[in-house]
Amino acid sequence: MGPLTRALLFWAALSAARAVVYFREQFMDGVKWQDRWMNSQYKSDYGKFRLTAGKFYGDAVRDKGLQTSENSKFYAISSRFKPFSNKGRSLVIQYTVKHEQKIDCGGGYIKIFSSNLDQKNMSGNSQYYIMFGPDICGSETKKVHVILNYKSKPHPMKKRIRCKVDGFTHLYTLILRPDQTYEVKIDNEIIESGNLEDDWNFLPPRKINDPTAKKPKDWDDVPQIDDPNDVKPEGEWKPRKIDNPNYKGVWPCPQIENPDYSPDFNIYSYENISIIGLDLWQVRAGTIFDNFLITDDEQYAEDFGDDTWGETKDPEEKMNIKQTEEEKKRERAKEEKRFRARFNRKVEKQKESGKAKLNRITVKKEEL
Repeated sequence: MGPLTRALLFWAALSAARAVVYFREQFMDGVKWQDRWMNSQYKSDYGKFRLTAGKFYGDAVRDKGLQTSENSKFYAISSRFKPFSNKGRSLVIQYTVKHEQKIDCGGGYIKIFSSNLDQKNMSGNSQYYIMFGPDICGSETKKVHVILNYKSKPHPMKKRIRCKVDGFTHLYTLILRPDQTYEVKIDNEIIESGNLEDDWNFLPPRKINDPTAKKPKDWDDVPQIDDPNDVKPEGEWKPRKIDNPNYKGVWPCPQIENPDYSPDFNIYSYENISIIGLDLWQVRAGTIFDNFLITDDEQYAEDFGDDTWGETKDPEEKMNIKQTEEEKKRERAKEEKRFRARFNRKVEKQKESGKAKLNRITVKKEEL
């Protein structure tokens, strides 16, 4: 082992040591996951989760996760961990989701709750801190939700982020920082980033139009006018348009400081973060949730993503391709079998028809 390799390993270990991992779930211990996750009893007909790696996977053990198993059902399940506050430090929420059923309508998002959530009665009405992840319904809705609670009200992100819809496992990461910036990553690549105050309607605008300002009377904001030199022909006519020589553009109303605006430097922070949950609806079941992580360390989360999703994504796709090719072969074999059966039936009918015709000729000869 060279000095550079030793140095890299040292810094990786040091980074991992500094990272605070509040929650991590990989479902590596079989049925014991049921001791850590609680099904809601708010409704009697919630859909059931099962532990499986699915029809295709990169690793039969490492890729096991919670899969929705019943069509046209609501699902509600959650897991509790030691309460913490992210005040003064980054909050990183990450997990993998695979819509192996090529989902047509349903959620793949997670929710983060405070410690006072009644898990047995968790439902869509339960107040949450954060809702994050993909949501798909038809051809119109294929987006990543980033909904943040502020002063007991949910605020959806103003920007639109498209989610992955190819049926393979994907890694979703949300990062909230103390400087009020954020990042959304898919498969460890930054998809969207910015400032919380700019990209959510948490606060009133910093500046507003001056209510005392009035547009000057001579301000012309009509970009085009009728051409005074255009001549009306004999048929139906409208004068052609020309650029307005007096056009000054849209009048820029002077702005003043908004008296209702007050900065808040703690939009990013939450107290007593203690529960992660899946509260969603699915028309066609089959989605698998895995590799949950909540930490304060962005690099640790990226490395964790590479070590989980990153290690199994290529083998998963290869297995899917192999299964698809084998299924096509089986379908071709079935089609050939059906074709041969139809052909043989046709031949038999022709033989029977020929025999009947020969019999008719024989009878006629005997009659003669």
